Amino acid sequence: MLSIINSCCVYGMFGHPIQVEVDVSEGLPGFDIVGLPDTSVKESKERVRTAIKNSGYKFPMKRITVNLAPADLKKEGPLFDLPIAIGILTATGQIPNNERIKISAMVGELSLDGKVRPVPGVLAMSDRISRLEEVRYFLVPEENAGEAALIKGTTVYPVGYLRDLVRFFHNEYDIMPVEVDVEQLLKETYGESSLDMCEVKGQQGVKRALEVAAAGSHNILLSGSPGSGKTMLARRLPSILPSITLEESLELTRIYSIAGLLPKNQALITQRPFRAPHHSASTASLIGGGKIPRPGEISFACHGILFLDEMAEFQKTILEALRQPMEDKFVTITRVEATYSFPAKFQLVGSLNPCPCGFYGDPVKECTCTPHQIHKYLSRISGPLLDRIDIRIDVPRVEYQDLSSDAQEEPSAKIRQRVEIARQIQKERLAGTGIVCNAHMERKQIQQFCLLSPDAKKLLQEAFNRLKLSARSHDRILKVARTIADLEQSTIIQLHHIAEAIQYRGSV
Repeated sequence: MLSIINSCCVYGMFGHPIQVEVDVSEGLPGFDIVGLPDTSVKESKERVRTAIKNSGYKFPMKRITVNLAPADLKKEGPLFDLPIAIGILTATGQIPNNERIKISAMVGELSLDGKVRPVPGVLAMSDRISRLEEVRYFLVPEENAGEAALIKGTTVYPVGYLRDLVRFFHNEYDIMPVEVDVEQLLKETYGESSLDMCEVKGQQGVKRALEVAAAGSHNILLSGSPGSGKTMLARRLPSILPSITLEESLELTRIYSIAGLLPKNQALITQRPFRAPHHSASTASLIGGGKIPRPGEISFACHGILFLDEMAEFQKTILEALRQPMEDKFVTITRVEATYSFPAKFQLVGSLNPCPCGFYGDPVKECTCTPHQIHKYLSRISGPLLDRIDIRIDVPRVEYQDLSSDAQEEPSAKIRQRVEIARQIQKERLAGTGIVCNAHMERKQIQQFCLLSPDAKKLLQEAFNRLKLSARSHDRILKVARTIADLEQSTIIQLHHIAEAIQYRGSV
């Protein structure tokens, strides 16, 4: 007898519907899975066999053929365990092949006792399932139910054990569907950062640069001697970023779900990420890739911060690989079988010592590096990459007077208020363009929205000629100046806005 069970899998960032066709016929006992399964899918034979027996049902001693259609797509992971088991029980008459089966789709890994374990990528699958006219129910592991219910359009049922699902199809057991108020969930789970800018003594100029970077989502590079507070400042940048929006939260949750990094018992990611990979990270781990491509750190930092501490210690090839994603806001990974695209809407924050010993230009400690060593060290960060960093600022040594001062520093909450006002101005100005912040403006938007006063235009022209700026540098100065003007709620970019923006191009 033949049974067909609806299921789904993930390719790149999107779900793809799969039909699990199960045929149980007379002949020598055997169990074959076809349709380009990988090793983990082939191993489901033993999991399914044992789970069916331990759940109190009969495993047929017949010829079992399972086809995962379409057969030309590579299948991976244990998520087909549950549909294969239900398909076998349906084909042998232990579950009635009724309308409820036909309008259901299901995914899940089975343990040997029949418990349904969570699988990655359920949010992307739920999104795809919701757009299938023939499917109304989506049956998922209990731990994935909240995640699947974030997408409207499909009734999500949480499944704990195989035997519970069999009884559900027999109308002997009720499973209550899961419903989630996404907007309310976002409000309830959003929390303040445990780190605060008021903990940083002094460094007013750097704090100002970080505020500008947060307001316009500009890339920033901090350069200074060891112990000056570069890492401390960078780790507090998320505390002044605006609250994450619902669209950003859903996109970020999808990425983490696909990678299997969604925290347990957390259906929605409500905090902007702060990713700080070690300098020994590989290109695939940072950019994304692998035999079957998966997102990398630049995707995990989507709508948040990618912090590269000691940036010059990273391999030059890895740093160069950042250039295109920084411009395009997505990364494309090509393999023989397919091409995958992952979001890369991250804000780059780098920290850097001015030389190998770290004390070049320090007023207290003498540098022991030769000019050749300094040049070799800094040359690991190429000119084209530096050109894509909007703000480059020196972090000076903290004086004792600042450390011992009892003066109260400005808290992150107050800075974030100004940042959110500036972001709202940008959102309204850029409405309809698909862009939400100044750093992402293209040439068309720069010409339209970056209006300069005569004095500001004259200063920018002089700086362009004297500093021999590239066209990209010219545009980035205008973007930063636009953000500075937004912080002051000024419609026109004034002279002092351009002057401050030009200062941020000076380091390294």
